Formats: sequence, structure tokens, C-alpha cells
Amino acid sequence: MNRIAFFLTIALICLLLPAGSPSKERSLTATARNKLDLARPAETIVLAAKDLLQVLKTDDLRKIHVKEESGRELLIQAIDMNGDSVSDELIFQADFKPREIKSFSLAVGAKQIPSKDQFKAYGRFVRERYDDFAWENDRIAHRMYGTALETWEKEPLTSSAVDVWCKRVRQLVINDWYMVDNYHEDMGEGGDFYSAGKSRGCGGSGIWEAGKLFVSRNFTNSKVIANGPIRIVFELTYAPWDVNGSKISEVKRVTLDAGQNMDRFESFYKTDGKSDITYAAGIKKNAGSTVVVDKKAAWLRTWEPLRPGTAGNLGCGISLDPALLIDSTEADGNYLIIARAPSGRPATYYAGFGWDKSGDFPNAAAWEAYLAQFAQRTNSPLEVSVSSK
Repeated sequence: MNRIAFFLTIALICLLLPAGSPSKERSLTATARNKLDLARPAETIVLAAKDLLQVLKTDDLRKIHVKEESGRELLIQAIDMNGDSVSDELIFQADFKPREIKSFSLAVGAKQIPSKDQFKAYGRFVRERYDDFAWENDRIAHRMYGTALETWEKEPLTSSAVDVWCKRVRQLVINDWYMVDNYHEDMGEGGDFYSAGKSRGCGGSGIWEAGKLFVSRNFTNSKVIANGPIRIVFELTYAPWDVNGSKISEVKRVTLDAGQNMDRFESFYKTDGKSDITYAAGIKKNAGSTVVVDKKAAWLRTWEPLRPGTAGNLGCGISLDPALLIDSTEADGNYLIIARAPSGRPATYYAGFGWDKSGDFPNAAAWEAYLAQFAQRTNSPLEVSVSSK
């Protein structure tokens, strides 16, 4: 009987082992290649859910664990882009040396819930501050203005500008700054030293037609699509406004990743008959500012003193696909870069800023070098592939 029990036990173990042990069908390798002779810190790698879920036999991207070749596990974020409660993308970040190729292993494990300390990107609608929408990552912070600000008795403002908040620290600050309500003073973390007003601020846009800039009022609605820990994605809706006798409305989608100083802006325009859209993205022309435009690479940068000179210096920048660039000019107190929106596609560009007291950009040359390299990176994305081990 003992021998029979022994063989039955062995048989049972053999039956159980395949189900409990790793198999080739339950693991994947993602490979990313940097084609540039540039270092690329904090690059975001995006993997489509359809390339992962069926092979890894899971219905939840948050159960997928990503490891570098060293065995170090990376922070991940699952993103539902269309609001159907099903994640469409898995993202994670890695640093790349010039021409470096990296491989990452993907396998199913326990569902991952990021801790508060792991969040490096975040944003929200701020009803208590007259309908601001504020967002940030570990390097920069912004806000744009909602409809309640247009009728604020103390300081009404109608503007679709992009405002900036300067940060000395890597942690998230917008909730704390709004709570204390003293963010125009630097208490060791930075502050709001920039006045966007009715201008384009640091990266706002408008329609360019007949040699004029036509801009919307404040946004009327907001929707958060993804909210960290790596990437914030949200949309702002703008009511129709007059553009040289025609009506145009806009949904502006903004994306900001951890570790970056530049946001991605995508404007989805609806028109009453226009087929071709020419738009302009701009930066406010402030006293003491200098501007450099590289039309070949399609970027524009400024550098200016803040308050005047007591809060350091700020550099703003705009970058876009060189194939879409039309021209650069000045109008309504803004430096503008003018571009076309391809038919059926959003008007897309990048805009952001650097502050010399952040520790990242000691001078205008450093900010210009960052922007020039950023343009190269966006025009030559990582080559990413997924395969079975």
C-alpha cells in the first residue's frame, strides 16, 4: 500500500506541475531601441493591451509585472483611453544611453496598486479656485482657466492661456499649494511667479487666419483620462468661438509624463465647413525676454527674468513636427509658431518650460540644449517590439 500511495503521489505532482510552473506562453519580452546618439532619460514605453493580454492569460494589465534585465522591477501604469473600463495601454519608463537597446521581461503576478509616494504625475479640476484645471509631474506644474474665473468679482479673466508654476522639488505640490493658498510666495518649494493673463502664456494656442490670431474663451468642461503614477492625460472642452466669420470649437487633450519638462498638446477642432486648419502655438512676450527660433527643427524657445529678476529666470519652449511648420511670427504680445493640422487629425505640438532655480537649467543655453534634444527625441521615437520568450 505504501508503494501504491507513493506512485499516486508522484503522479499527482506531475499533473499539478504544468499548471503551477511558468510556461513560454505566460511570459513576454519587450525590446526598446534608442536610435539616437543621445541619452534619453525617463523615456515612456507604451505597449498595446492586445499584444499582452491574450498571451499572458490575464484580463487585467495591472497584474503584469515588468522587469529590467538586472531583475529590477519597474513601476507600471494601465491606461483606459476611451472610458470603457477596459485598459488599452500598459506604460513604464526607463533611461537609455546613446544607441542603447534594452529588454524587459513581462509576466503575470499580483495586481499592483501604486503608493502615494510613487505618483510622479497628477492633475485635477479645482472648483474651489474658480474652475482651474491644474496638473503636474515631478518637474513642472501648470494650470488653465475655467468659466468661473470669467466672472470672478475680484479679478475676472477670460483666457485660454497656459499658466506655469515653478517647482524646486520633485514631489507633487498642487494640492498642498491650493490648500495653503499662498503659492505666490516661495516657501522653499517654488511658486507661481508667472503672469499669463490674456496671452498664450507658455504654450497656449489659437487659430491663425488672415494674418490674425483667434483664441477661445475659458474651458467649459474637463475630463481626466489617466491620472498617474507615470502619465496624466486630460481633455478640456472649449465652446465655439468666431474665427473670421466662422465658428470653431475645440477639445484640447494634454499629456504629461514623469521626468519630462514638455507637455503634449492635441487640439481636436470642429468647424462649420472649414477643411484645412492653420493654428498657432505661442509664448507670451515679456519684458527682458529673448527668443530663438529653429525653423529647420521646428522649435521656439524664450528665456526671461521673473518678477523682475527676483524669482530667477524662466525658459518656455514649443516643438512640433517640422513637416507641419509654416512660419513663426509675433502677434498680440506673443511669440508664435504657425503650423497646419493635417486633415482628419488633431493639431499636435509640445510645449513646456524650465526654471533656473529648479537645479536643472542654469542658463538659457542649457534650456535651449534640452529643447533641441527633446525635438530630436520626439521626431525619432524608440523602436519597440514585443515577442514571446
